[in-house]
Amino acid sequence: MTALDASKCLKPIASRGLWTIGPGTAALRDEELAPPAPDGARVTTLWSAISRGTERLVFQGLTDPVHRDRMRAPLQQGDFPFPVKYGYCAVGRVEAGPAALDGRMVFALAPHQTRFNAPAAMLTPLPEGLPPRRATLAANMETALNALWDGGAGPGDRIVVVGAGLVGLLIAWLAARLPGAEVTAIDPDQSRAGLVHAFGAAFTTTGEGIADADLVFHTSGSGAGLATALACCGEEARLVEMSWYGDKGVNAQLGGAFHHRRLQIVSSQVGQVSPARRPRWSHRRRLEKALSLLADPALDALITEEVAFDDLPQALPRILADGAAGIATVVRYT
Repeated sequence: MTALDASKCLKPIASRGLWTIGPGTAALRDEELAPPAPDGARVTTLWSAISRGTERLVFQGLTDPVHRDRMRAPLQQGDFPFPVKYGYCAVGRVEAGPAALDGRMVFALAPHQTRFNAPAAMLTPLPEGLPPRRATLAANMETALNALWDGGAGPGDRIVVVGAGLVGLLIAWLAARLPGAEVTAIDPDQSRAGLVHAFGAAFTTTGEGIADADLVFHTSGSGAGLATALACCGEEARLVEMSWYGDKGVNAQLGGAFHHRRLQIVSSQVGQVSPARRPRWSHRRRLEKALSLLADPALDALITEEVAFDDLPQALPRILADGAAGIATVVRYT
């Protein structure tokens, strides 16, 4: 019997998923998971990661109708603002599906859920030796990689990253590996300094004295951070805006030196491959590269908290609070 024939013999199975049901409120809901489609697979989740920036905004409630399509996660259920089952950083083991994936550890853009079905084409096998826990960072690594492409970073550049959260730190880690690049991360949290230095970059709590950067990435999600990023730009420099503000507005300081320095502000968003790579790079190729880049054990330091799946509804208000401590939180399934 082939794996496909075996999947046809499967019965529905119990699963539980995390739903955001109101502003700042989440709950676990039981559901019956049907057998996977002929071109699909069933995955038992081992780990998932919370993407703080986006999931914080989802947790607070996205009301603008533009979000209904543009911000949907691939396997999302429900619609914004509530109730919605959201998430896109899951790693698990294939328990039913095509023979090529049978028993494989895979990454998927899937919500926080004990088991899920997905088209086989959406499941990316982990590289040999990559720990599943660290592999949950793949979506954020993909975002950072796309940002470097959007910015046009090159060897020898003076690069500044404003905001040393998860995405900002991954950008700094990637940029510091460009030959001769001078990379500085800026964040008011002094506790991030050791990690930034370990990644090969300089650290400061303010942008004071920096005004000659070739390329600046802004990831802080605040108007103050954006002002700092603009002030760090050198003549005709490029600022890559990584922050997503959801329904909130932000003040951009476009007076002063902005025009006579001929600065550029470009948006970077992971939903599409950077235009410079798009003719040759598919989403699949980019994700596979992001997974391979996670081979460095030093990146384990980005994961600062584990929470059990059963405890997630109670823990989320703390994890997603503005100014919450730590960097990346992963969800542990049993």
